[in-house]
Amino acid sequence: MGGLPVHIVCTNSTPTFKKAMTSLLASSPYGQEATLYAGKDLWHLRSLLVTEPVDMLLGDSHGKWAARDANIPLVRIGFPITDRVNIHRSPIIGYTGVINLITMIVNTFLDEVDRNSTEAHFEMMR
Repeated sequence: MGGLPVHIVCTNSTPTFKKAMTSLLASSPYGQEATLYAGKDLWHLRSLLVTEPVDMLLGDSHGKWAARDANIPLVRIGFPITDRVNIHRSPIIGYTGVINLITMIVNTFLDEVDRNSTEAHFEMMR
């Protein structure tokens, strides 16, 4: 789909995790632009989103304030999701999970296009 990770914040990181994740990102052409922020929190993420903008945020319900401050859409994945109903019933791993995750991402962007449209009779699908 063309999405590339940019800011990866892992509050509860360990040195082993940081080393493995850094190695994984370096080995992939999709991870070249990504930076891992080990031991950082949502306040740090919010600062990154405001100073180094991205197209969307993938995260749990706690990320909604950072996404709101940065004026970007939030795709709710992970734990906890406390501000939506039954999202925990949609897996995000495996074949079905990938289909669900793509659907969530696309629908989030369609919501943004619809919300920001200035056309009186905006059609979402043609």
